[in-house]
Amino acid sequence: MTRNILVTGGTGLVGKAIETVVTTSACKDDNFLFLSSKCCDLTNLEETRKLFEKFRPTHVIHLAAMVGGLFHNMSNNLDFLRKNMQINDNVLALCHEFNVKKVVSCLSTCIFPDKTTYPIDETMVHNGPPHDSNYGYSYAKRFIDITNRAYYEQYGHIFTSVIPCNVFGPHDNFKPGVSHVIPGMIHRLYETIRNPDIPETEKIFTVFGTGKPLRQFIYSLDLARLFLWTLDHYDSVKPLILSVDEEDEVSISQVAESITKAFEFQGKIEFDTSKADGQFKKTASNKKLRSLVPDFKFTPFSEAIKDTVTWYKANYEKARK
Repeated sequence: MTRNILVTGGTGLVGKAIETVVTTSACKDDNFLFLSSKCCDLTNLEETRKLFEKFRPTHVIHLAAMVGGLFHNMSNNLDFLRKNMQINDNVLALCHEFNVKKVVSCLSTCIFPDKTTYPIDETMVHNGPPHDSNYGYSYAKRFIDITNRAYYEQYGHIFTSVIPCNVFGPHDNFKPGVSHVIPGMIHRLYETIRNPDIPETEKIFTVFGTGKPLRQFIYSLDLARLFLWTLDHYDSVKPLILSVDEEDEVSISQVAESITKAFEFQGKIEFDTSKADGQFKKTASNKKLRSLVPDFKFTPFSEAIKDTVTWYKANYEKARK
């Protein structure tokens, strides 16, 4: 039976990756709607209801959110809290109203407690306050997990969530002040390289912070494949971490080095230590995922960075920046 699969946030980083994977998988036989925020304001309940009435989704991948990097979060915690709470409540309420069979919502490892032991796992989401820099976004995302549990206990719905580590890839948001760390660095370095007034060997690539914080990064196409697997095979309302292995964790300085290599940059890297580092680490365990999909192959980090840089250079004029 053909499924009507609604992908909210369908034109963003992960949505575009899912669309790419769908065209080469068995899911291409399903009817997908990759929803853009330009087509429907999900903070508006009646507008969202009209969308559901028209498309009649049987399954939903819920990616839509107000998102941003460290500095955007620090300045707009109230907006991140209110808008994401509105979006999430409207989407899940209408999934109940229209008897959607399965919902997979996207959370983030930034929702985990700031003060905790590592590696973090799915049982630790609510063990303490998140990092103060992005508490608005984090609490709004945590509430999806609470809402999923309540819908299951009261109505038996399989509304679940996944928790990716930091995502990057083609179609990311490269806009300064809004972007996450990798697209932000890619954009800044490319602007430096494009400056004709400075000789190549004298150009400086400025990295915000000390470069010491540690992060796990997942390539958007890998995450897309795992989202589709979750939609088809994961039937628990409990969250599932979608992350690369712990040994694949890298420092921000290592990220910067990988990006300079992908660009074949001949200049020098400098660190602006006046900028905040944010949370030092948030190492996540993918033990549960590995128990379910033991043979999944992640794209090597350097290869994924190179692919992302290649895409950005080729799509510079139309990329979000």
